Amino acid sequence: MLYMNDGFYIKKIRLTAGQGLTFFVFLVLAFVAGTYVGYNRVPEIDKVIGVANKENEIANAVDFEPFWKAWNVLNDKYVPANISSTTPQNTTLFNQKLVWGAIQGLVNAVDDPHTVFLPPNENELFKGDISGNFEGVGMEISIKNDVLTVVAPLKSSPAERAGVKSGDMILEIDGKSTSGIAVDDAVSKIRGPGGTKVVLTILHNKESESIKISITREKIDIPALKSEIKTTEVGKVFVIHLYSFSATSPALFREALQQFIDSKTDKLILDIRGNPGGYLEASIDMASWFLPEGKVIVREYFGNNKNEEVHRSKGYDIFNENLKMVILVDAGSASASEILAGALREQKNIPLVGEKTFGKGSVQELIDITSETALKVTVARWLTPNGNSISDKGLEPDYKVEITKDDVEHDRDPQLNKAIQILSN
Repeated sequence: MLYMNDGFYIKKIRLTAGQGLTFFVFLVLAFVAGTYVGYNRVPEIDKVIGVANKENEIANAVDFEPFWKAWNVLNDKYVPANISSTTPQNTTLFNQKLVWGAIQGLVNAVDDPHTVFLPPNENELFKGDISGNFEGVGMEISIKNDVLTVVAPLKSSPAERAGVKSGDMILEIDGKSTSGIAVDDAVSKIRGPGGTKVVLTILHNKESESIKISITREKIDIPALKSEIKTTEVGKVFVIHLYSFSATSPALFREALQQFIDSKTDKLILDIRGNPGGYLEASIDMASWFLPEGKVIVREYFGNNKNEEVHRSKGYDIFNENLKMVILVDAGSASASEILAGALREQKNIPLVGEKTFGKGSVQELIDITSETALKVTVARWLTPNGNSISDKGLEPDYKVEITKDDVEHDRDPQLNKAIQILSN
């Protein structure tokens, strides 16, 4: 329960945090996020004896004869080129490997870095990740402009301590090129047991020469939130640093808002720089503290001729027009961060300060293909309340402020200073 304070808090609301799983972000550590989960079982496949081409149920009557012909040629004629080949000689294992390869080929043909097939080993690792059991370096990665790119290192993670930054391009992993690599493959190469090392060849944003960074893996504790009060020339400013949208984030955010109210200031800064996202439900819950019931927070676009799904405010709406608020964003603000920032800017006119956000606006659904394998497939795009695609453009700040290398070396934060200046007006 939150309690009334002077001037800018107008209601008493009890928060019940939802646990919906509707949004996926995949981390190197790997980062926990919500997903849809479905299940489809496929039949076991033995050697093909006949083919059905024209009477299948595939749309547009796709002719599968070339596929089955290739399958049978491989079964009948293939011999490993060298004795050290890892190709299984057991017919059953060989056929199973062909099945996984065929599915992988389907996924590759889609040409979407976020649509990924998870064969047994990778799927087992992923299930360990979403259950919270993982060790790694603590950063989210994605493919951007066909290059493996760091979305954001987690706060106080091994990656952050080693100097990895949002927007860094990962050119090599342990000396091997990342050209053409899939995100999940990169994840499996970077992660590993605590105490072991991985060497990344990194190209920092706006620099011309790459560097090698050695990172020691460790067990990752995902931080959620930290709050503080800044004493300035214009009075007290309450700052909430939000690091992730985890299952516990809504309750922690509610507690931080109570502290903000108790601080007796009307100036609030929400810092979501370097926040790679998380649960969709968490971002909706947080936005609901500032928006009336029914206000659109984000639109889920499923393609032409399909109805979009609109996610709306729960209507906690506790602040009146006396609230002064600014949101800090940068290239590491992604997914749920962009959803929250986009909604509050378009629906509440809250300005964004910092740098352009990452632009992670696609929705993945996790579907079991067998009891041991799964397919992570892009099923929709996130749109802001006004219908702007997050994937296409990211979010441009209202006040663009860059942090230079000199700022970092001298522990200056011009973005935070700009936000305080805006609040003073």
